[in-house]
Amino acid sequence: MDMNVAEHTSNDESTHGGGVNPPCTGLTPDALPEVQQPVSAENSPTGVSTRNAPLPKAIQEARRAVRTPHWYALRTTYGREMKAYEYLLKNNVQAYCSISVRVKLIGGKQVKVEKSLLPNILFVYGTEEEVSRYVYDNVNLPYVRFYYRHTHIGSQIQKSPLIVPDQQMKSLRIIASAEGEDVFFSNTDIPKFSTGQRVRITSGTFAGVEGRVARFHGQQRVAVQIDGLLTAVTAYVPKAYLVQLDGDAV
Repeated sequence: MDMNVAEHTSNDESTHGGGVNPPCTGLTPDALPEVQQPVSAENSPTGVSTRNAPLPKAIQEARRAVRTPHWYALRTTYGREMKAYEYLLKNNVQAYCSISVRVKLIGGKQVKVEKSLLPNILFVYGTEEEVSRYVYDNVNLPYVRFYYRHTHIGSQIQKSPLIVPDQQMKSLRIIASAEGEDVFFSNTDIPKFSTGQRVRITSGTFAGVEGRVARFHGQQRVAVQIDGLLTAVTAYVPKAYLVQLDGDAV
């Protein structure tokens, strides 16, 4: 089962100083987000100091995220995600790289061959500060960087490392571990799943997966869409195995 997931980047890197406005949100590998400077009263359009004004919700959440452990999506160059994964494990870092093990006949001998199902992508768990130590370790891991979200807040752009919710990570791992199943990975969102009913799979190979249901390749399937980075799609799932996330039957 050959999976091909290309890295997802954004082209709005040069917009921080002005020019054409970027989209409201996007992903890009980059450096740490810049610290936003407070607006003084004399520069405020209302003439009122904003030093004591409450921060926008998005900024508050970003600051809390820095101090809380999460799963972060990272990118590597030249297919070196497995190399980075092995280095992180040796340093007792909790990480995940979707690896498929196959047996191939090489020179008349059966040899186990490991292959990443998500080329150039791996996930690391920790606080932003902890993960940053490895993302910016240019001696041992110069080919690793964060994926970033770009959020438009007024005329400014707030950048924050892409966080993957725990349940999405759990669902992704279940789908990726389904060896021999007719699973599918895409490096973009698949529109038909974006509006599908949110469900939980209760039985079978994909039990525990939460996502959106839709017909795909002529079959009923469930997909997990990770914030524009990738979409992981299960094989066929019978209707009897699905419940809506509010607890009702589908």
